[in-house]
Amino acid sequence: MRRPLVQATHRDSAPNTRVTTDCRRCAVAPPPPEKNRTAEHKLIVEVQQSKRPLETNGEEDDVVRKVPKLSADQIDTALSIGGILMSVPDQSGSQQDDGDNSDSSSLIAAIGRDNSVSCLIRCSRADYGAIASLNRSFRSLIRSGELYKLRRQNGVVEHWVYFSCQLPEWEAFDPSRRHWMHLPSMNPNDCFMFADKESLAVGTELLVFGRALDSHVMYRYSLLTNTWTTGMRMNEPRCLFGSASLGEIAILAGGSDSHGNILSSAVLYNSETGKWKPLPSMKKPRKMCSGVFMDGKFYVIGGIGGADSKLLTCGEEYDLETETWTEIPNMSPVRTGAARDNEPPATSEAPPLIAVVNNELYAADYAEMEVRKYNKANRVWITVGRLPERADSMYGWGLAFRACGDRLIVIGGPRNAGEGFIEVNSWVPSDGPPQWDLLGRKQSGSFVYNCAVMGC
Repeated sequence: MRRPLVQATHRDSAPNTRVTTDCRRCAVAPPPPEKNRTAEHKLIVEVQQSKRPLETNGEEDDVVRKVPKLSADQIDTALSIGGILMSVPDQSGSQQDDGDNSDSSSLIAAIGRDNSVSCLIRCSRADYGAIASLNRSFRSLIRSGELYKLRRQNGVVEHWVYFSCQLPEWEAFDPSRRHWMHLPSMNPNDCFMFADKESLAVGTELLVFGRALDSHVMYRYSLLTNTWTTGMRMNEPRCLFGSASLGEIAILAGGSDSHGNILSSAVLYNSETGKWKPLPSMKKPRKMCSGVFMDGKFYVIGGIGGADSKLLTCGEEYDLETETWTEIPNMSPVRTGAARDNEPPATSEAPPLIAVVNNELYAADYAEMEVRKYNKANRVWITVGRLPERADSMYGWGLAFRACGDRLIVIGGPRNAGEGFIEVNSWVPSDGPPQWDLLGRKQSGSFVYNCAVMGC
């Protein structure tokens, strides 16, 4: 399978290259007066090619793939994604690492640890790989995940889109810098490749759920190590479920078990502890449903349920404080158009294409190529505009519709023969009626198998 071209974001083309990262237009050098210490700073990192390559310890050997020789594009992609532990070749042969001798308690000695961290949490995470090459203190702060916790505590979040158009390959897309990045390839078996799969981004992890020959399996991509691992298990394995994440937690609801039984159970996953917690069961069993967080509560919407596999139009709301479910009628964005000739049964359609931006619920009506918004007061769906014209789908399958910070993202491409490309379009609902901005286009398969948005 041909690997897509890698879009570079940083490249050290000469020794003593200066990499500059802006922290809200403020300066670090020279050290600011004491009265200005609370101001945000501009971090200037000197990246020396003569420094010793990044090292890993024995505790990481079972997770990290060491790469003895990387091209400039490969190194660049690893750093952009946040692959701190990728081995970078020592081009000079020097064993001296001046950065490792810096004061680990202060990170940037001239301004102290607190101001150093204040700057770092405001840097783009696309730059963390380059920053981590400065010294062990930086690397430890980033790859331990501590920096991402501090970002979340301070309300600093970047949203990147992760999607797969050519299994088992995954792409990452930074909508702010409009950069594509290629993740390391998964290494699944044939059964996993051809089985139904779900994906979910939570904390600094991307989880992909599927089936092996005799059980459900899960692959986990870590932003901290830029690697895939497997072997993690949930307490009640399932597929075809609805899910959503909020910070470091995620909720998975419904789906079907290994025997095909439709489930009403739900679980909560904490990515920082790696623990699964059973939740109270929903009012109705359902699979092929969708999940979102809105107003601090979790919603599961639509799907198929009951002994006769009936299409469900209701939703259910889970209150994390009271730990109770409430059924909400007519919450699924059912089709508004008239039935068409040779149209498949509703049970063959994709789960509802829904997303939440600023606590407002939106849906993509693939049949009418429209965007709809849910009126929470009246519990009705209202058409607000059109989807991007080239966002084709197969009864809703193959089209990604996701929230990405304050914008909606649509990822798809034309189904016409010979037009093998994918587009990323975005719309900021607060700006008015849908006006889609083309963020990126690249040669690729036009069918999106899985998609998730990681905000950290």
